[in-house]
Amino acid sequence: VVADAAGAPAGIFTRHDLLDRVTLAQLPLSTPIAEVMSTPLHSLTDEHTAQDAALLMARHSVRHVPVTREGRLAGVVSERDLFVLQRLSLNQLSTDVHAAPDLPTLQSLARDLRQFAHNLLGQGVQAKQLTELVSHLNDALTARLVELMAAKHGRDLRRACWLAFGSEGRSEQTIATDQDNGLVFESDDAQADRPAWLAFAREVNEALDACGYPLCKGNVMASNPECCLTPQEWRARIGRWIGQGTPEDLLAANIYFDLRPLVGNFELATPLRDFIAEHAKGATRFGHLLAEDLLRRRVPLTWLGGIEAKVIDGVPTIDLKLLGTAIFVDVARLHCLMLGLPEVNTRRRLEAIARAHNVDAPQAEAWVTAFEFLQMLRLRAQLDGLAPAGTDNPNVVRLDALNDIDRRMLKECFRVARRLQQRVQLDYVR
Repeated sequence: VVADAAGAPAGIFTRHDLLDRVTLAQLPLSTPIAEVMSTPLHSLTDEHTAQDAALLMARHSVRHVPVTREGRLAGVVSERDLFVLQRLSLNQLSTDVHAAPDLPTLQSLARDLRQFAHNLLGQGVQAKQLTELVSHLNDALTARLVELMAAKHGRDLRRACWLAFGSEGRSEQTIATDQDNGLVFESDDAQADRPAWLAFAREVNEALDACGYPLCKGNVMASNPECCLTPQEWRARIGRWIGQGTPEDLLAANIYFDLRPLVGNFELATPLRDFIAEHAKGATRFGHLLAEDLLRRRVPLTWLGGIEAKVIDGVPTIDLKLLGTAIFVDVARLHCLMLGLPEVNTRRRLEAIARAHNVDAPQAEAWVTAFEFLQMLRLRAQLDGLAPAGTDNPNVVRLDALNDIDRRMLKECFRVARRLQQRVQLDYVR
């Protein structure tokens, strides 16, 4: 950068200027730099943002932007600087996670993952794509941790499979999510082999916690002996849940039946998904109990159609998971289980249900749109801090933090959820 006597940038002389205006033009090196520098100069102050610099570069096809402070040259932002700033990409993060040599590296990458999600949200990426990308990266990080700990403990992953349950099993993880996982392992003597698998699983769970995925408060983790079973033990346990239908069994169905193999021998896990689909289909009593359970959670709409908020410290709030997305998730799971459909992801479940019941396209699209709008609000609440002060629930959002359009959309989403619950009432309770 060429500055005047007062220290203000007057022009810039780059490698391209040297080649185009001196070397190729065959000018002598004694030529005054004022004659060959690029002008007029496009500059910014130190109060501008990196985005301002990127836009300036794009508009004027320049690669360097001088930065001033109180009129004097303070520094230069280059195209390379912005590239390094935006180094986080899906491909790069995936590559780095797969090659991570240890837990500290994965802890650092977990922070990058959250920053990547925040960047995508700011760029307008929609809920479906964003939750799938977050779940993909969480999968990759978990798989790498499992591989590292398996090597440390001498565990052969050809004889076991790490299972994802809940939102991870559905590929619908948001930023603030705890662990729901399990393990299926081959063994001729389960009681003798289980302690070694449990020790391995415990270290994986603790490592995931260190990476920002909290331990499950309900202990739905592979380090729990009840979640570390052989295929035969898993089938027996699932069969009891479907056959008995106690309140505890219904809670288990809401978590474990969203099962997806993550790393290891998938052939051990796939039959479990088939077993669930086969035995739940047509299990009328089980379906009736699931329906009654999900109908206990009432959509937060008043008789006049307004949003029924919960006031926390004088601030109206809504739990977007408990009273929003969870209703869609539970309704979709119930229908698919009763129809024997193998889908796990909520969007695909809703689409499959619509096809099975010949639901018209606008209504089916409303189901999916409402669910994904609620998911997007959850992500915004978690990334942008829309929760009220003093709450540790990342899914609670302040209603006064939403604009008028968001509140109107939220109300319409709740109406769609209420109609879905009414359909469940007619199909499975009466």
